[in-house]
Amino acid sequence: MEKNDKWYKEFTDKLELTGLRPRTVDVYSRAVKQLQDHYSKNPKEITELEVQEYLLYRKNRSKWASPTLKTALCGIRYYYQMMLDADWKLFKIAKFTTENKLPTVLTKEEVDRVLRCARPFNNYVYLVLVYTCGLRLSEALNIEVSDIDRERMVIHIHRGKGAKDRLVPLPKSTLKLLRRYWSTHRHSKFIFPRTHTNKHGAPVNALAEDTVNKGCAQNAMRNAVKKANITKKGVSVHTLRHCYATHLLESGVNLRYIQIYLGHSTILSTLVYLHLTAAGNSDAYDIIDNLMDRF
Repeated sequence: MEKNDKWYKEFTDKLELTGLRPRTVDVYSRAVKQLQDHYSKNPKEITELEVQEYLLYRKNRSKWASPTLKTALCGIRYYYQMMLDADWKLFKIAKFTTENKLPTVLTKEEVDRVLRCARPFNNYVYLVLVYTCGLRLSEALNIEVSDIDRERMVIHIHRGKGAKDRLVPLPKSTLKLLRRYWSTHRHSKFIFPRTHTNKHGAPVNALAEDTVNKGCAQNAMRNAVKKANITKKGVSVHTLRHCYATHLLESGVNLRYIQIYLGHSTILSTLVYLHLTAAGNSDAYDIIDNLMDRF
């Protein structure tokens, strides 16, 4: 790290103390680093007007999407308010609203097609776990052997989004699949250890000190979607989590329980799935007809 980047470590240290997730710490500190690179000078020397011009440049010239702009603004705001005690009007007026787009959801048949196309076996098991338990990408990758409670048939998710723990129902078929895959490597800690090679070039999972890379999981999903000939836009690993919630709702599971299984802080986040299913509409129409028939 260069001398003029001393601010970077000071900033990341402070961010870690706030309790933010490592991923958020990385994104926020990188946002300020991009600002520094844009002006080629220490962030402490950058003025409020320059920050404003930078954000406008990213919006109008770089064509950054609203979520990216919003993240950049958050990181920059954190730095100047927390590190320099800056009370800038810019941070009170700058807003980058995101569109409330409905997530893409696959039918049960489409999910089955995608999963059947997942290769090799470890990718198939991983994607099945994401769908059948409604997990986030990193939550599934970081599942440890000790997280699986076979007596209660649940998985203990540690430090999910917002540093919240939760228990998720574990289907019997998924447990069997996980045990079958684990028996191929028998790692003492991880279900999905990263594959290493020994001096002979043979794969060795049992000695891995970390889990499978996120990029590998995402590539596996993209390849499976392509092989399954799914043409819907925006299909990713996270789509399987949306499918889980939607399919549970269509099958009659109470929305409150779905909220708990997904780890949503409020029911408002879960209500989006009401827009993704037509289940219950026909019954509602019949009820309305009968209720209003007296007029």
